[in-house]
Amino acid sequence: MIAGHSDFSVSTAAVSFAAATKRYGSVTAVDNLDLTLQPGELFGFLGPNGAGKTTAMKMAAGLVKPTSGTVLIAGYDIQDHPLEAKRLFGFVPDSPYIYESLTGREYLHFSAGLYKLDHSYTKRRVAELTDMFGIGDMIDKRAGEYSHGMKQRLVTASAFLHDPKIIIIDEPMVGLDPNAVRKLKVILKDYCRNGGTVFFSTHTLSDAEELCDRIGIIHRGRLITCGRLVEMNEVYGSLEDMFIAATSQSGVL
Repeated sequence: MIAGHSDFSVSTAAVSFAAATKRYGSVTAVDNLDLTLQPGELFGFLGPNGAGKTTAMKMAAGLVKPTSGTVLIAGYDIQDHPLEAKRLFGFVPDSPYIYESLTGREYLHFSAGLYKLDHSYTKRRVAELTDMFGIGDMIDKRAGEYSHGMKQRLVTASAFLHDPKIIIIDEPMVGLDPNAVRKLKVILKDYCRNGGTVFFSTHTLSDAEELCDRIGIIHRGRLITCGRLVEMNEVYGSLEDMFIAATSQSGVL
């Protein structure tokens, strides 16, 4: 279903945060984040609202510049080598934005143009992704007619256009119906099985339990805990118990 990524060297981390910090005035949104994701890993990023998840993911995508520290994409500093880094990942924001006057097909071709993809490759890839994400019925309708869930599917499909090694996806299940959620889970699992890396955030603990190799919990900008889910469950009993233990010190939950 998803092309393989065997060319992704196992010696190179997929995503690496090194003391990455982002401040907005007196507010520290992300505080000294050290985190490494490996090729083939499906990593879940959890935390309460306002914990710093989206800011960290936007730093990884090059949309937010760290106040200090670095973020590397497959060894490339996203700030110093943005073009090289951005060729290697696809980014899906928490709120999909699409030019509503474009049809779904036009949007995908527009996105392909940003990566300077060959026209014949783009045409074939758009057909594959249209089928994969179940958007064939709407692909030639204007995006202004799309539901939120359909926009989410289209934007997610666009992130896979250039066959990236890494997918950074913020709250991917929001607005999707159960069938679309199931389809996306299969796509993400297959993608990682073939060597790709997924860095995704969610508030739905059951999705994280079903999908993730490792999880990290961020709270008030700081990474509170990080590790393999199986090992953490041995200590805490469940992801819910672990999440509450990690975040309840401030009375958030």
